Amino acid sequence: MHRFVSFTLDGITHGMIYAAVAMALVLIWRGTRVVNFAQGAMAMVTTYVAVSLIDRHISYWVAFIVALVAGLVLGALVEVTLVRPVENKAPLVAVIVTLGLLVALEASAALIWGGRFRSFPAPFSIVGLKVGRSQIALSPFDIFTICAVLVVMVGLLVLFRWTSTGLRMRAAAFEPEVARLLGVRVGRVLTLGWALAAVAGSLAGLLVAPKLFLYPNNMDAVLVFGFTAAILGGLDSPVGALVGGLVIGLSLSYVGGYLGSDTETIGAFVILIAVLMVRPGGIFTRVNPRRV
Repeated sequence: MHRFVSFTLDGITHGMIYAAVAMALVLIWRGTRVVNFAQGAMAMVTTYVAVSLIDRHISYWVAFIVALVAGLVLGALVEVTLVRPVENKAPLVAVIVTLGLLVALEASAALIWGGRFRSFPAPFSIVGLKVGRSQIALSPFDIFTICAVLVVMVGLLVLFRWTSTGLRMRAAAFEPEVARLLGVRVGRVLTLGWALAAVAGSLAGLLVAPKLFLYPNNMDAVLVFGFTAAILGGLDSPVGALVGGLVIGLSLSYVGGYLGSDTETIGAFVILIAVLMVRPGGIFTRVNPRRV
């Protein structure tokens, strides 16, 4: 029972990080119908920005905020300079652009900061809490991770559903031509979507670095699991991103804990395939009835 609880807590913590990456991918997919394969690399760069500031004896929290702002700016720049020029071309072109950006960012990070593994500080202890005489797999930093991701995701959901900005973002995503006729500046709205997605990704990068260390491709596996979570929940569903992240996090924890770490990735993809066989669009994708 103790092992099960430990695996569950560990899975929830990692699942929240995957959910943050999945949310970033969903934000961009809803707006531009592009899967941003550079999402993890963008998060890695902003994490390096944070550690560079910390190395200069700047407060962790200042570095944390600067990294999120850097993600906001980087996301906007990527949309304006790389994605917008190819928005009227085949969707595959934009995907290739993001893959090129992934390679460029990881290579640039290796040149600027080096390719060695670097430690990244945590604002709270990463040692599990003690309950009675037992130590559980939930540290103060894990609690911070869960709360930080929840705050960001709730904030984004409120933005989408109950603000005029969110309404414009939804209109630009689903009916861009109609939105333009109604006076919505679609270009600016899409830029905002990319910027917010980069903030969510940067948060994931900052939260995963204390446990995975920091190196140029440290976010590659996180991106894969975040992408899997986004597909599992439905690429159009922010709520699905959260649920998908938790499902993947728990699956990896249970399979890796009981069957060995070598099998955890296989277990996650088996669950993904099983769900997609029943719900091809993901758990939270709406099924549109059609007369035949």
